[in-house]
Amino acid sequence: MQIYLPIAEVSINAFLLFGIGGLVGILSGMFGVGGGFLITPLLFFVGIPPAVAVATSTNQIVASSVSALFAHLKRRTVDFRMGSVLLIGGLIGSALGILLFNYLRGLGQVDLLVKLCYVVFLGIIGALMFVESLNAIRKTRSGKRPPRKKHHWSHGLPVKVRFRVSGLYISVIPPILVGVLVGVLSAVMGVGGGFIMVPAMIYLLGMPTKVVIGTSLFQIIFVTGFTTMLHATTNYTVDIVLAMLLLIGGVIGAQVGTRIGVKMKAEQLRILLALLVLLVCGKLALELLLQPRELYSLGPVGAS
Repeated sequence: MQIYLPIAEVSINAFLLFGIGGLVGILSGMFGVGGGFLITPLLFFVGIPPAVAVATSTNQIVASSVSALFAHLKRRTVDFRMGSVLLIGGLIGSALGILLFNYLRGLGQVDLLVKLCYVVFLGIIGALMFVESLNAIRKTRSGKRPPRKKHHWSHGLPVKVRFRVSGLYISVIPPILVGVLVGVLSAVMGVGGGFIMVPAMIYLLGMPTKVVIGTSLFQIIFVTGFTTMLHATTNYTVDIVLAMLLLIGGVIGAQVGTRIGVKMKAEQLRILLALLVLLVCGKLALELLLQPRELYSLGPVGAS
């Protein structure tokens, strides 16, 4: 069933969009990520303009994250204090990211920027997560206990706060910086930032994996919601019809993903997420390197 998207100005199969939303919702529930790192490239692949894909995908991220968060609230695996600190940085980063997005959109370079950001960030994060997950699985099979957390430079920073749910007593500066980075990525790339936040919370902040997923979802909800409003009011690139189809699929998928995630080990979840990140990265990199079918396009006279 074909449906016309007024802002994107293309006709797309409605069931295809519903399926994309459902798939990303499952990932949100399993891994604690908003799923934007996957849904935005998938929208590129089916013909949605990058500017519209970035702005609209954040709607779906909000819905799937809210749906998945309820399941984690029941298990009490959400650190609201840590989530609030991350949120402060995230809101600041979102505002900065929108300014950068608008500037590059004015120059006509936003499409290239978005795709390059995906290739660079997904490649680095996916590779690091894959190597670490393999090492963790090997240590588990050999019967070795995981090493105790070591203190590093971030633990010596000022303004320390006790995060009881996470069992941490650290400075708020690293979480705020992580939040700022995720906020910028949310605005520029149309992602919740979970693919960076989850590894950062585990390896940089030292949070336990069972708390990381719920806390990540809590922060993602507000940052992506804020980013959506900024895109809608400044760029007018949020397609409501596209957003609704993705929302329905995302909410249903998130509940399924949460149930799957509970039955899997943390190391298995991380290596699956790493493989998925690398797969999307490879697909985008290939598209940037290969010669397009149409070397140029025609537009109305005077169009930028």
